[in-house]
Amino acid sequence: MIELNQITTLFLAVALYLFGMALVNRIGFLNRFLIPAPVVGGLIFATLALVLKTTGIVEITLDTSLQTLFMIAFFTTVGLGASFKLIKLGGKLLVIYLLLCGVTVFFQNVIGVSFAQLFGIDPLLGVMAGAVSMNGGHGGAAAYGQTIEDLGISSALTIGMAAATLGLICGSLSGGPVARYLIKKHDLKPASGKIEGYVEKEERPIQEWSFMVQVALLTFSMAVGTYLGDLFTNVTGFVLPSYIGAMFVAVIVRNLADRFIKGTVNMKEINLIGDVSLAIFLSMALMSIKLWEVADLALPLIGIILIQVIFLVLYAIFVMFRMLGKDYDAAVMISGFLGHGLGATPNAMANMSATVSKYGPSRTAFLVVPIVGAFLIDVVFSAPIIITTINLFK
Repeated sequence: MIELNQITTLFLAVALYLFGMALVNRIGFLNRFLIPAPVVGGLIFATLALVLKTTGIVEITLDTSLQTLFMIAFFTTVGLGASFKLIKLGGKLLVIYLLLCGVTVFFQNVIGVSFAQLFGIDPLLGVMAGAVSMNGGHGGAAAYGQTIEDLGISSALTIGMAAATLGLICGSLSGGPVARYLIKKHDLKPASGKIEGYVEKEERPIQEWSFMVQVALLTFSMAVGTYLGDLFTNVTGFVLPSYIGAMFVAVIVRNLADRFIKGTVNMKEINLIGDVSLAIFLSMALMSIKLWEVADLALPLIGIILIQVIFLVLYAIFVMFRMLGKDYDAAVMISGFLGHGLGATPNAMANMSATVSKYGPSRTAFLVVPIVGAFLIDVVFSAPIIITTINLFK
């Protein structure tokens, strides 16, 4: 047996991320479907570990204790991005889009749990194949997977990662074609004009003092949020993952800063911290999964994901498109919705970019979809619904 300590495991996670990035940049399929670099590198290592173990050559154990730190840091940066000013600019359409996305979170969990029970597997694994991995992507799967594994379901993380990967591919495959279908069927054209009050500006450059201010805001939110989350769990008995408390405190910190100390939050620096934290967090999560534990769950998992995809596509065409106005902006938003509803916000941006590059611009879609997909859906709907579902079936 080979045992890697905390520091060596951290180095390996970074190395696997860089290796995954090199592969994504060179392999067309990975690049086209926006498969995250840490997912690629981590899964390769997990597959290698599977081969070495099953052939009896050697078993590799990892010290992933730093994974929780990077996980909380990432979700805290999501909270620090939740500016109420941007939400206000989105107006009525943003609220409608958010509510429609919230409905999908609920039904994704219903589908996941219901079909898990139908297939005779633990309903908490159905949760992992629901909104956790569909709306949450690999980040959500890794985070909630750890929470569910702490409840005694040893394969939750692996199931979540597999579901997130399948969802990512399906989200990339479906977004563009569905938008094209809607645009062609209804003969839609892009609208002209700008969104009032929306000004695109370049964030100020990264500086040492400013960067350390962002670190202070981040670590303060993490410290207070995790403490309050643990306190809430101890008092109520209701499982509240520590990163959820940190994310909510970060939302409060961001908007207090906007109100009283304008210009304090630099999203360029916050996003850099978030990107690094997510990369390391996902690399550790992927490289430590035990693929041999879920071989017998492959068919049920694929079945659940296919049902999720069919539901979201039909919902997008027959419900969301109509509710969003049946215009060109609505069609572009649908391409983005399928991207983050089945994968992650970068999928949404890629789907919309591909759509507008062919049919014309949509400023509304590029304002509304990232705000909802990147943080509002997590804060307002995903976290409460997923946590409640977990507690119902724990």
